[in-house]
Amino acid sequence: MNDRRGPALVVPRTGGSDVLVVEDRPAPAPGPDEVLVEVAAVGVNFIDVYQREGVYPVEPPFVACNEGAGTVVEVGSAVRGLGVGDRVAWGQAAGSGARYVAVPAAVVVRVPDGVDLDDAAAVMLQGLTAHYLVTSTYAVEEGTTALVHAAAGGVGQLLVQMVKALGGRVVATAGGPEKCATASRLGADHVVDYRAVEDLAAAVREVAGGGVDVAYDGVGKDTFDASLASLRPRGTLALFGGASGQVPPFDLQRLNAAGSCFVTRPKLLDHIATRDELEWRARELLEAVARGTLEVTVGGRYDLADAARAYDALEGRATQGKLLLLP
Repeated sequence: MNDRRGPALVVPRTGGSDVLVVEDRPAPAPGPDEVLVEVAAVGVNFIDVYQREGVYPVEPPFVACNEGAGTVVEVGSAVRGLGVGDRVAWGQAAGSGARYVAVPAAVVVRVPDGVDLDDAAAVMLQGLTAHYLVTSTYAVEEGTTALVHAAAGGVGQLLVQMVKALGGRVVATAGGPEKCATASRLGADHVVDYRAVEDLAAAVREVAGGGVDVAYDGVGKDTFDASLASLRPRGTLALFGGASGQVPPFDLQRLNAAGSCFVTRPKLLDHIATRDELEWRARELLEAVARGTLEVTVGGRYDLADAARAYDALEGRATQGKLLLLP
């Protein structure tokens, strides 16, 4: 008989971080195609906020979080290729904010030797996002000039490093000297402190020599107009998040006036739709972490009971790198 129990972070109703509660729950029984994982670390992400607030509708009550890493303690009857004791990680599996989580085997990947579970949990969702952005949404190559907003944040730090590894130039934006210094240390060619300029797009265009080929924008409402105005003719704006709020509808004729520009709103699930694609992206990502060529910054670790503080820090842009919950 399975007598495992542990804490779970529950969203009993939609709302702010104050609605979060921790409940003691029995470990779920894995289905035939699932593995039961004892979770070592859980990633804190804006998708959790969108689900908690009802922007992405999920019927409450539900267990929060989507990303994590840990050790397999039980395997479903139909699962092949995974066993008890395997170290695994995943980027998107509902209900990950608990000590024990039943995760579909199709979404987990093995964590290679040389990568600890904290780093694996910290890099999966944001790292896979950065990977598809620079390889598929707009394929960066030698000479590409890319604008990276929130360059000291979780996705931003990874984007800066990945663009540079592919031979591109990076114009980074960040708020304040400390965050700007982080972006510069990671390889950004130019860093613009958005708090210190009146016209962000003009500042970007000046250091970029007329504009950027692609703008990677996970901030959303506060930066969208500047991102569009920073593009060269036929440039691409990749809007992959809304940390400052969702972008309202806009007139498509603005793309005409900007120089036949493109705007896309991609999401991760469409870029790991097959097992082969997931394994390709995760392999490149985790091998780079293991080699030390991709730096993962954990900006804070919080007990599950302190999850509200972690989300308040994330939403208040008071963080650098990735925040983790430890269940």
